[in-house]
Amino acid sequence: FAGYISQVLKNYTDHACDGEYVSLRCPHRTTISIQSSFYGRIVPSHQLCPSRYPHSYATLIKEDVACSVGTSLQKMLDECQDRRSCQFLVNSRLFGMDPCPGTGKYLLVWYKCRPNEYKSKVACEDDKLRLSCKKSTVIAIYSAIFGRTQGGSLECPYQNLGMPMIECQSATALQLMIKRCHGKRSCSIYASTYEFGDPCYPGIQKHLNVIYTCDNTPLLLPVDETQPPALSSSSSMEPVGVSTEMALLSNILAAYAFITENPERAALYFVSGVCIGLVLTLLALVLRVSCRTD
Repeated sequence: FAGYISQVLKNYTDHACDGEYVSLRCPHRTTISIQSSFYGRIVPSHQLCPSRYPHSYATLIKEDVACSVGTSLQKMLDECQDRRSCQFLVNSRLFGMDPCPGTGKYLLVWYKCRPNEYKSKVACEDDKLRLSCKKSTVIAIYSAIFGRTQGGSLECPYQNLGMPMIECQSATALQLMIKRCHGKRSCSIYASTYEFGDPCYPGIQKHLNVIYTCDNTPLLLPVDETQPPALSSSSSMEPVGVSTEMALLSNILAAYAFITENPERAALYFVSGVCIGLVLTLLALVLRVSCRTD
């Protein structure tokens, strides 16, 4: 379960040079969510994606290192957004007009793996946020923001008190929500500076926005689907280690999932266990009576 969540919480980064294939892939029951994309060149070729052909020093001097395409993000959204995996060949024709002919370019893409079904809840400052999942499922936190975003929140409208509209967010909101709610049927927390600290200037109204999903199947992931892409790198949001409590919770969830999916077999096992227990008890009583008689 913790391994599945660590895959979901990662920020992946992948890249491919011109003429190479870029391949994005997410774990079971999640889809690709493109965060940002860049196609062009902003560093010299000897640092990233060197040219396949020999170049003289004069040619390297003329290399364009301020070259970018404004359509790269939209193209990545068209190709990969909301898909389990995607792969395509990187070349300038894919992104429209070549902004710097003769210069080798590369594609950089940043993405996350978003659960197929997720929920979002918002609590204004000093209000209580409650999360809950249905029977046989538990909470899996995807993201958490405490502070004030540039776009604001419809549930908590910004009231102009003479303060400028500045974006500010707590750096520990995600870790705190994972610690408080991760793997539980339900939980509650106050959207207060006492819990999250105050990331904004005094007087700025804040809110807590949590995106989560209810899941009971991460334990059933195939082994080959728990591996990240070859060129991926995780951010500081990735959970570290698997505690004993999480392992115990995983075993309990696995047993509960088996019972709910196989009620007849579980009932048979239960009745068999009761019968075996009664037989052993009867044998113990007979042995005890026999010993007393002797």
